[in-house]
Amino acid sequence: MNTDGTATAAPPPPSPTRLAITLWDFSWYTQAGPGEPFADIDEAFAQAVDRGFTTVRICAMPFLLFSGRVPDQSSLRIRGLGDDFGRRTRWYDVRGGYRLDGRQRLLGLFEAAARHDCRVIVSSWEYQQSPCFVDSDRWHRALSDVPPGRRAEVMAEALADLVDFLGAHGLADPIAYVEVHNEVDNCALVPADDRGHYARLRDPLGRAVDLLRARHPRIPVTYSLGEPWPQEFSDLPAQAQVAHFHFYVYGVLGSLYEAVGLGHGTQERPRTTRWPTPELVAMLRHDAADFGDHRPDQPWQLAATGIPRELFYVHDWVDPDRWDQWLYDHYPAHREAMLETLSTWVDAVAGFARDHHVPAVLGEGVVGYTPRLARFEEDAAGREIAEYVVDRCLQAGFWGVVPTSNAAPHHPMWHTDQAWLRRINARITKGG
Repeated sequence: MNTDGTATAAPPPPSPTRLAITLWDFSWYTQAGPGEPFADIDEAFAQAVDRGFTTVRICAMPFLLFSGRVPDQSSLRIRGLGDDFGRRTRWYDVRGGYRLDGRQRLLGLFEAAARHDCRVIVSSWEYQQSPCFVDSDRWHRALSDVPPGRRAEVMAEALADLVDFLGAHGLADPIAYVEVHNEVDNCALVPADDRGHYARLRDPLGRAVDLLRARHPRIPVTYSLGEPWPQEFSDLPAQAQVAHFHFYVYGVLGSLYEAVGLGHGTQERPRTTRWPTPELVAMLRHDAADFGDHRPDQPWQLAATGIPRELFYVHDWVDPDRWDQWLYDHYPAHREAMLETLSTWVDAVAGFARDHHVPAVLGEGVVGYTPRLARFEEDAAGREIAEYVVDRCLQAGFWGVVPTSNAAPHHPMWHTDQAWLRRINARITKGG
């Protein structure tokens, strides 16, 4: 803070090129079979560049590939959760049927990133979704077996080894930065307790970031936050070199979740006299299965992901047109509050970044988790919100911005909204 009370300007970001981010998460290896979005990783990068993206953000499988704790990891095969289960739920429409050669897949991605002059944000979803998409529970069990107090450091050690591996192959240059894990406040990397949203993270994540910074001092290291709680920012570990946050505002979508009996983030599922609720029943497809019959093939797969069975049922069986119509009917009552909340979050994260002399990045957003074939976030209302957030982030000096988490090869808008993606990414990379 300067003597006149104004905030000190943040130093230049690690790279002067602004990051226009497409979220490839774990899908770059779970949807890589014949005819799937990532079957040809070069083509996926070519499409990303054509749409104006400069950066992909991935689960790099560090624990699986480099912790040494998953027996026979090279023999795992990708599989979906069932014939119907997850097929209309975003990120879960996985067919599988092929062997996961993770190290070769990782090398192939970084080789393609270098060819297409793209950056890569290296993260892990392994304490969230990643292990549910294989044909054995040994990856999931190995993660669970790590003592909770050691998980962040074990992940950091694996990530450091992963960077060593890429460096040995001359492929570390595309790394934009490394995250200890995705959404450290909403996963089992550091289990929840009664100390608020962030306080429990301080010591284990601080040690993890220190470990990675000591091993790789030239690569920025951070962690990502799934929910911004500005009043608790002072509880966060101070060592992070990028202020990486996610903005899922929900608002009208949160009201719909409540109406159909779902929770989201730290918002608990509401109590209902019966489920499915009458509101949900009115939105279901005519061929919807009974809730009691809608289960994954293997019970452990549900345990290996943070998504409750009720949410799968809603996203798999709701009629997307009826879902979107409800949102449009109710959106006007929520619009101003949603934009105001997002503006508050942008300003708070920008202030956090300035105070810590680090760049700010919006890594995911912006409305919330919608069924795969729904269009609210991709159409007029969602675009207004996304453009508002992008512009506010640019005004606040963010280094990187994701236009929407749904802008990636495994989501429909990748093919239906190319012109809009080019326009919004041009604003990101050119600064407005």
